[in-house]
Amino acid sequence: MKNLWLGVMLSSMVAAVPSAWGQMHKVAKPQQVVRAVGVYEWTGDMAKPTASRLIPVSLYVNGSLQDAGVYMSQPVPFALETGNVYELEKAGISDGQIDLEYARKLQTADGDGGGWFGYGRFKGLAPVKKAPALHASKTLPVIVGSKDDSRPHFGKADGTAAPAGTKDGGAAAKPDAGSTTADDSDRPTMIRRKADADTGTTTTASTASANENNPEDDPDRPTLKRRTPAEAKKAKDEAQSSGTGAVESLNNDPDRPNLHYGRPAGSLTETELPKLVGTPPNLQQMVAVSDAVDRDPHDFSRPWADAAERASVLAKMEAMAQAKLTQYGGATAPAAVPAVAPKKMAVHGRVRHKAAATPATPVVVFLDEQLKGYTLSYGGAATYIFMAHTAGTGATLRYVTVVAQADDLGELKPALQTVTDAAHLDRTPEMKFVDVVDADASNRASLLFELRAQNSRQFVLYRVIASEAQLIFAGGSMQ
Repeated sequence: MKNLWLGVMLSSMVAAVPSAWGQMHKVAKPQQVVRAVGVYEWTGDMAKPTASRLIPVSLYVNGSLQDAGVYMSQPVPFALETGNVYELEKAGISDGQIDLEYARKLQTADGDGGGWFGYGRFKGLAPVKKAPALHASKTLPVIVGSKDDSRPHFGKADGTAAPAGTKDGGAAAKPDAGSTTADDSDRPTMIRRKADADTGTTTTASTASANENNPEDDPDRPTLKRRTPAEAKKAKDEAQSSGTGAVESLNNDPDRPNLHYGRPAGSLTETELPKLVGTPPNLQQMVAVSDAVDRDPHDFSRPWADAAERASVLAKMEAMAQAKLTQYGGATAPAAVPAVAPKKMAVHGRVRHKAAATPATPVVVFLDEQLKGYTLSYGGAATYIFMAHTAGTGATLRYVTVVAQADDLGELKPALQTVTDAAHLDRTPEMKFVDVVDADASNRASLLFELRAQNSRQFVLYRVIASEAQLIFAGGSMQ
């Protein structure tokens, strides 16, 4: 019974401890993240594109990812409202801005909606001001010796020199309060004020000196006087007409809003901003992010240690792609290799036939290879994305994409592999890598892909953890 009672007492004390500890710190309110992700596409020069558009992809709001192309379309989607600013990023680092001017919904020939697009003006990054270069001074400091007889020194109250032990920083005797030094002409003195017989005021030597230097009859001496009503009105009218006085004219205010007819200067219209149509061959893409809060940049790129490391990773990724192409169903058989006749060999007077060597599987030549490396989180494993295609047309034109991640031992393990051909894009679309992006402001990047079919396209987000790729978002299909 005693042990049970002790256990009950201990349990009650432990239960009371968290309530006491809970008052020792302040729990921060969880931050409400509102973050939109899109894809900016353009042709020509990025600073002055021949045509451009912004495709909304995802919107992280209320703790979940929503389709930015349809979220709160009243009638324009929330992510494409006029005035929204998108940061153009490369692996998490800003490379410009897009200020949305207007949004339009593409209508296809059959009347079905082809998706919303945003249009705006590109703004490059402001140039970084360089600090002036530092140069060594041509005038070096000179150390002056302490044997100057005219330098200040400590002395006794009676004017005699200080003892040898008190020279250069030694303690000096404390002077008497009423003693004076007659031979020191620059020594400040305290004098008693005397009353002026004429004015009844008191003056000192310093006051008399100031009166001599600044006489009252000085024409340039500033004076304070009250203005007459006529002079005050005249000064006010002059200030309002010139705009330089204390009370400026409203017409001279540079920030004063003006009402005028027509379109404001500097804005864009639908006819002035060329729209991008279709997917031309010279199409360029970049991730665009709009956030309600300014956040510190996070660089997700992984630079190569040297050329040898890149060559080693490229060889491993190509091997994975070759194996995936071999497994692809409906693959066209490689070019026939002429059979080699068996050779005859004489061994101890007898003829033995040597088996012909089995031809090795021909290696497929990849075109337009792209290999990129990233670190998707702080201290995370290296992640690599490989894309390429083969020669040919129709069913012989293959597109291959491989995503691999390094394990604890540094070995690459495939996380995502896909192969398709140009004749079956509606069955298996081409998987085009756009870039990595932090879609939920968690400092963990996801992989943004475009799934391009024969007559439609779609954007998806993948999260790669421990060499496994997980689909976390899939946008709507657009024409």
